[in-house]
Amino acid sequence: MGIYDYSIKAQDGSEISMEDYKGKVLLIVNTATGCGFTPQYEGLQKLYDEYHDKGLELLDFPCNQFGHQAPGTDAEITGFCQLHYNTTFPQFKKIEVNGENEEPLYTYLKSQQKGMMGNKIKWNFTKFLVDREGNVVSRFAPTVEPKKIEDSIKELL
Repeated sequence: MGIYDYSIKAQDGSEISMEDYKGKVLLIVNTATGCGFTPQYEGLQKLYDEYHDKGLELLDFPCNQFGHQAPGTDAEITGFCQLHYNTTFPQFKKIEVNGENEEPLYTYLKSQQKGMMGNKIKWNFTKFLVDREGNVVSRFAPTVEPKKIEDSIKELL
């Protein structure tokens, strides 16, 4: 199986095929609105503004697994992000990234790029970079600021 074999859920619960993103460079991030890394939304939006028209898609998956730092409904989370960080990139239904209820897409991402904790996601704002052919080429720790990923994105575009 490859990344385009998965489906993800929009905030309204509808299924979206990852095939919709074929040919795009993807930055996939698990996020939280009450995390020390939450200000990274600003940098993520800057990347999206700069490179979306060149083929970058940023996929935001709120996750409440780490310290319950993504409380609220999906709509409340989106409202917070739009109000405080002027986000315009797609935000999907809240997911789990570790454990028995983890999102299958994340099972795949973690199998392709392991981190310091092997197949586990350590915290919110872990970032996966996927090339235009659907290969998961990089994994970035939560501490890596979005601007430090910019060169890697430009290489793939």
